[in-house]
Amino acid sequence: MSRVRGLLADTRPLRVPAYRRLWWTNIITLIGAQLTVVAVPAQIYGITGSSAWVGLTGLFGLVPLIVFGLYGGALADAMDRRTLLSITTLGLIATSALFFVQAALGLHNVWLILGLFAVQQAFFAVNQPTRSAIYPRLVPLDQLPAANSLNMTVMQFGAIAGPLVGGVLIPILGYSWLYLVDTITLFATLWAVVGLPAMPPMGEVRKAGFRSVMEGFAYLRSHHVLLMSFVVDIIAMVFGMPRALFPQIAHLDFGGPDGGGLAFALLFAAIPAGAVLGGVLSGWVSRVERQGLAVVVSIIAWGAAIVVFGVAVGFGHGRAGAALVVAVIALMVAGAADMASAAFRTTMLQEAATDDVRGRLQGVFTVVVAGGPRVADVAHGAAAVTLGTAWTAAGGGLLVIVLVVVAALAVPVFVRYRVQRGLSVKNG
Repeated sequence: MSRVRGLLADTRPLRVPAYRRLWWTNIITLIGAQLTVVAVPAQIYGITGSSAWVGLTGLFGLVPLIVFGLYGGALADAMDRRTLLSITTLGLIATSALFFVQAALGLHNVWLILGLFAVQQAFFAVNQPTRSAIYPRLVPLDQLPAANSLNMTVMQFGAIAGPLVGGVLIPILGYSWLYLVDTITLFATLWAVVGLPAMPPMGEVRKAGFRSVMEGFAYLRSHHVLLMSFVVDIIAMVFGMPRALFPQIAHLDFGGPDGGGLAFALLFAAIPAGAVLGGVLSGWVSRVERQGLAVVVSIIAWGAAIVVFGVAVGFGHGRAGAALVVAVIALMVAGAADMASAAFRTTMLQEAATDDVRGRLQGVFTVVVAGGPRVADVAHGAAAVTLGTAWTAAGGGLLVIVLVVVAALAVPVFVRYRVQRGLSVKNG
């Protein structure tokens, strides 16, 4: 019984009232948010019938993520983080409401959808590093791995429920209802954020701006382990995230309708489903000291699973049922591997960085974590036009494995990275 208990998620952070409120409200909010994540590419594909157009969401999401992610991190180090979270949450509510309006009016304007998506991503880019930077001030440092695993588990739970519900309901209700639910559920997060304690800046306070952002980069350059944690995640996401292909794969390879449907829902839900399973069984993450090696192994597992996914897609025609099952299982394995990698990388960043620079580093982290898939959307959407969906996905997974191994060999200090709980961080 004790061994089983040791595998299950460590729930000690939920004893902290402020953290617990954020965690529970995120369950509600993230389901709504994932409805929008599903609705945007489905609506664009429904209008255009092209994965290349769907891939443009990557470009329109990437630019505001980079600009506002970096500036947002600087803001998080220069002002009260509770205030900043409140402002950006209100911004997310407003943009989600505008998504609802354009869908309800039946405008069918791709450029309007992409523009709204860019504005939404700008608010998200400020919100996320601010949110991540508050956790070391809410929970004890030795519970950070557990807190991050719980956060990622609930995020991925929303990413399961959202696509499953959204994919099935799009053909029935249309897109406007999905956007409306997202708008309403965001008020739960606003309630939790307003209830946080005040979090003014600590240590040396720099005015948010270009100089402050560059100081964050200078800090990062001097910490090779932290820098490599970003590099390997960029490799994993840019080359190994095939989500821009899901609408086309569901429609052409697995025989689903051109907007939504069961195959579409399963593909979008599979990666987060695997991540939730990995999160439920994440009790071991707090006991791992060689976090750098754990990240490398996790990303290699991610790449291998994406290769299997691509092969399954190649066999989809004529064997849609069996191939879809294999594809979904492969994506679930990838999701579990990504959850482990993300938990370790987030913990490494939160433990190694001082509070006065933590917001800026979380801004870089947000740009990498959210920006990498945006680049992948553009690259995979364009490559699929020439190579096809199967070769694009499988080839990307293979590149992940090769490039991560090369990176690990080139910077062995990252693989040797070790942390001892309650003591200082060791870099090799």
